[in-house]
Amino acid sequence: MDESQVNVKYEPFQEIVIMEKDFFPTADDIARFASIIAGGKTAGLYWAEGVVFLYFPLPASTETTAKALVQDKRVYWTFVGYSLMPKYQPVIETKEKIIVPVINMSSNALLKKVASWLKDQK
Repeated sequence: MDESQVNVKYEPFQEIVIMEKDFFPTADDIARFASIIAGGKTAGLYWAEGVVFLYFPLPASTETTAKALVQDKRVYWTFVGYSLMPKYQPVIETKEKIIVPVINMSSNALLKKVASWLKDQK
């Protein structure tokens, strides 16, 4: 097959299933949590729609999750942690001097939708 015959197609997920969620009272709290679960390595957070969050996708390593991903365009997130952060800031620095980068995902329609949904859960 030559490259001119390759089709590029965009097929976004139709559904995100969040299996567990936890609200953190402050952005500092979620930054501490992100640092702890990353074992002291640099961990990042996402931001959109006034919400800072992180998520853990369920790997599509089983036939069931792979089928849901491909056929149903459904993805499973095993855990989402989030906090309200009305204004975007590129870094959260806690009083313990933990520095966690924050990535502005406002250009991503899917993550904006998730952030809006999380904000409504509060």
